[in-house]
Amino acid sequence: MENNSRQNKMGTMKISKLMFVMSGPAIIAMVVQALYNVVDSIFVARYSEDAFTAVSYAFPIQLIIIAFFVGLGIGINSLISRKLGEKDVETASNAAEHGLLMSLALYLIILLLGIFFANDFFEWFTKSKNIIELGTQYIQIIMFFSFGRLIAQAGMSILQGTGNMIHPMISQLIGAVINIILDPILIFGYFGLPEMGIRGAAIATVIGQILSMVYMLIVLYTKDHQVKLDFRSFKYDRNIIKGIMKVGLPAAVMQAIGSVMLIGLNLVLGSFGDVAVRVMGVYYKLQSFVFMPVFGLSQGIMPIVGYNYGAKNKERLMKAIKLGITAAIIYMSLGFLAFQIIPSQLFSLFNSSQEMVSIGVIAFRIISFIFPMAAISIMYSTSFQGMGKAHISMIVSIIRQLVVLLPCAFIFGKIFGLNGVWFSFITSEIAGLSVALISFKKVYKNQLSTW
Repeated sequence: MENNSRQNKMGTMKISKLMFVMSGPAIIAMVVQALYNVVDSIFVARYSEDAFTAVSYAFPIQLIIIAFFVGLGIGINSLISRKLGEKDVETASNAAEHGLLMSLALYLIILLLGIFFANDFFEWFTKSKNIIELGTQYIQIIMFFSFGRLIAQAGMSILQGTGNMIHPMISQLIGAVINIILDPILIFGYFGLPEMGIRGAAIATVIGQILSMVYMLIVLYTKDHQVKLDFRSFKYDRNIIKGIMKVGLPAAVMQAIGSVMLIGLNLVLGSFGDVAVRVMGVYYKLQSFVFMPVFGLSQGIMPIVGYNYGAKNKERLMKAIKLGITAAIIYMSLGFLAFQIIPSQLFSLFNSSQEMVSIGVIAFRIISFIFPMAAISIMYSTSFQGMGKAHISMIVSIIRQLVVLLPCAFIFGKIFGLNGVWFSFITSEIAGLSVALISFKKVYKNQLSTW
């Protein structure tokens, strides 16, 4: 009876209440995750400018790692929720087992990349031997121990696909809180420990991720869930692999595009000096307070969309999307106001120079105009992923970040200087949102309206 109630709540509970129940825990976890991102960078910035510059250059590689595990997680989440909507619990359980094994395969890929290419990556951007050395130290630790984050994400996505958001929230909180606690201890060498600098920041990160993984594995194997993991009776099914990859691969590509975009953007900004790169590093850390809660909201919305898509319940599916868009716009509009009103105070957190503040205040006020538009784009992308149409989200992301943003950043930078680079964000967001709206209208007309 307990399993049935879990299965049915995404198809029966009032949508507004369901959205709160599903998204609330994920939003809390994402807020703490955003806090970790900022606190981690604050400590690194206070340790040394070179260390913060190295972390800023390393951020695109971290985005690639995130692309691997987020893409896989979205594929798992979407397939499980749709199969549960179709009342196919056996396939949903088998998808969970495949997802965990696929996370281990992805870890091996990341490990090899860390061994052979980490140092070369930093040499593309700077000639400073100190920044290259610091960046390589940091990112290799992150990549060598990335199994913690990958397996934890697979476990969280399995539970989210069933409608269980509490344990994934706790898992993320464990990782983020442990990281925040260990950061100053390991970076500056408190309580008798040696001063580790940037390596301490990386070690704090992976310890938090591994403990998050341990918690997730304990929950998956000791608690009662709608999907059951039993590798003794595991059956390989290429259709399940295809089902996960159909959504997960486009989602991973979409995430990786963000890394490619940031690499290109750092190359453009590098022509204006390291200060411009550091400004972008600060922006990406602080904007997580605006975007991460909306990503938490999307984590709750996706299984609702997937379940009701599988059940062919158009009314509940559309209501979930509309409520998600409304909530996202309201929250990101508050973020827009914060970036407009207190940008200099935000930069003061990072021990920023006057030059960095003067450049950054203008950047924040220009770029933040994209926030309300991005809220709509994120919710439509989530909807496409929940319906198993992640390729549409990928196309929108390619157009927004590669086809429009990077060329505009380069051209506007040449014509208008550094401030022109910031305006390219607005141009790209308008293009991406336009494509998302047209695509959703087409999906609704060709499929949803026929139900």
